[in-house]
Amino acid sequence: MPVVIAHVSDIHIDSEPRAAERTRRVFDHLDALPADLDLVVLTGDIADHGLDAEYASAREAAATRHPLLVCPGNHDDREAFRRTLLGVPPSTEPVNQVHRTERFVLALCDSSIPRQDDGYLADTTLRWLAAELDATPDDVPVLIGFHHPPVELNAPFVDRIRQFGEDRLAGVVGDRPNVVAFLAGHAHTAAATRFAGLPLLVAPGVVSTIPLPWEGDRPVHLDQPPALAFHVVDDRHRVTTHYRNVV
Repeated sequence: MPVVIAHVSDIHIDSEPRAAERTRRVFDHLDALPADLDLVVLTGDIADHGLDAEYASAREAAATRHPLLVCPGNHDDREAFRRTLLGVPPSTEPVNQVHRTERFVLALCDSSIPRQDDGYLADTTLRWLAAELDATPDDVPVLIGFHHPPVELNAPFVDRIRQFGEDRLAGVVGDRPNVVAFLAGHAHTAAATRFAGLPLLVAPGVVSTIPLPWEGDRPVHLDQPPALAFHVVDDRHRVTTHYRNVV
């Protein structure tokens, strides 16, 4: 069987019920699947204002029977994220996490910068990532995730606050034959492109969808259904992505 990873992003839980309800719809959909997923990855902007109460709501809304791995986005607060969402001692250091199995590895990097909207991988994060890659056999596929895409997506608002310093990331993964894809959120639109010669797969936003320039001068879509991505890694380490609306 191939590896199947569900990719959810930008749930933006706040004090109103709307975001939590949309998030719960997505996770109810995942929990109702007839098969177990290998992993659910949630790529940032968990809380809209980085508040403990929002993370407490997020823990309920994103509860799932599947393994779950979560990283912060630009709306998140590292201390509250750790304290309330992860249940570990608070710290202002980057929240980097890894999920390891014999079949695949997913390294989830913290691209957030405290009190800024754009992204950057700290030197400590890149050293952590290099060590995780060193610890992974060449025949085990690796996916690398973060909140901010490290390239422009032709979405002007998002492109101004993307991940910068991306050449440093490319240098870390450039000679790693088993890195198969990058995963990101932040854009509030489903997208697929390339970075460092590999697929870069962007999850849609759960809370809203940002229109693209050629779609006209339209406000952020709040009425479109929440959506997610399924990333499938086959035995040849080829990655196929399917996007799904949850109605």
